[in-house]
Amino acid sequence: MQTDERDLMISLRHVCKRWDGKTVLDDINFDVRKGDFIAITGPNGGGKTTLLRIILRLLAPTEGSVSYFHEGREVKELSIGYLPQKNHIDSRFPISVEEVIASGLIGEKLDKEEVRRRVREVTGLMGLESHSGASIGNLSGGQLQRALLGRAIISRPRLLVLDEPLSYVDKRFEHYIYGLMAELAKDTTLLLVSHEMSTIAGMANRHLIIDHTLTECHSACHHVHYDCEN
Repeated sequence: MQTDERDLMISLRHVCKRWDGKTVLDDINFDVRKGDFIAITGPNGGGKTTLLRIILRLLAPTEGSVSYFHEGREVKELSIGYLPQKNHIDSRFPISVEEVIASGLIGEKLDKEEVRRRVREVTGLMGLESHSGASIGNLSGGQLQRALLGRAIISRPRLLVLDEPLSYVDKRFEHYIYGLMAELAKDTTLLLVSHEMSTIAGMANRHLIIDHTLTECHSACHHVHYDCEN
């Protein structure tokens, strides 16, 4: 099947990562294309989160390259929303739910009214209206996870990278997130790490297993279960 080079967003070539002589990732090669919904799984310590951080250029590979593209041309930056696996927000820091969500718009050229409108919209989407002015120190783990997911999606990024988005959320909101991801996938490229693969596998169009090396699998791999990476 022919591919349109204008759909290419990210290209990884011969990516390796070593820490203190230990190989975490070895010769990783794959492309992310517009419209992909890529589900990633793998064992603890297999390198899933390290791979995402390299894709996001938060971490440099020991060897190899990560290139970004827009409309067939290589570019320095992409519009990317990111939900990390573990938040590093100090719960004692005096910041509200609204402020956390609005921080996803830093660098966007929007007027104040549009910022307020988007924050209200996303706060509602995350079911956090009654907590919008609350300090993050007063939130449960699931509520904070929802606020951080709101921060990731508020800029309407072309690519959304989610590392264990279901962590801490209850079953009711887990099912809501499945619906939200299905809606986002209509016009957003998704790259998602999760050990909850049974439902996500049915939504994704590509499935990668990361265990230091990369395997792109098909239907036989859809129900592989791994515990989430520490």
